Amino acid sequence: MKLGRYLIVLVSLIGAMITFGDRGLIDNYRLNGKLMALKKINHEITLENIALKKNILLLRDDLPYIEMIARSGLGMVKKGDMVYRSVQ
Repeated sequence: MKLGRYLIVLVSLIGAMITFGDRGLIDNYRLNGKLMALKKINHEITLENIALKKNILLLRDDLPYIEMIARSGLGMVKKGDMVYRSVQ
């Protein structure tokens, strides 16, 4: 009879350690959530890197794109363009 009680206590302790202990089921569930969040962030950064690489290639090689950026972003004009200024 004593052996059965000790066995039940031992099994209960092992079950508690598996569930609540370090690297247990709860810890594993929490780490899986963190892993999924990190994978999502990693994917977003990869997509951003791809877009930046495309932008770099356009800025290196595509003269019309460089002109468009200079005109819209820096407010540059080409010789012969008509510039209109409005007073506010």
